[in-house]
Amino acid sequence: MLFIHIIFVLLSFISFVARVALSELKPEILTLKAFKIVPHVIDTLLLVSGISLVVRGDWIESGEYNWIISKVMILLAYIGLGVFTMRSTGARRWAGFAGAIACYGYILSVAITKQGFL
Repeated sequence: MLFIHIIFVLLSFISFVARVALSELKPEILTLKAFKIVPHVIDTLLLVSGISLVVRGDWIESGEYNWIISKVMILLAYIGLGVFTMRSTGARRWAGFAGAIACYGYILSVAITKQGFL
């Protein structure tokens, strides 16, 4: 299950970066139905695989779940910044993009170290 989760983490990141690039270079491509549906499918499968890992792991029973709460909180910020990025233009888009990438990096570091801010 971990391997599947990692694949969806990478696909989600690539999808986000590609959509931001396309919004700058070829925004008309983003109007295609696939570009509106596929990212949501990827992100849903990412979330389902993550929840599955939490349920199958012993983190909740052992009381070692503060890092999971940290990841979820930053995930919400990442989603908000991603939406902001896709709806903005110019410097605001790039500021949102930088913030989203910073959130992604933090989530990745917490996943590796199991150390959150809580």
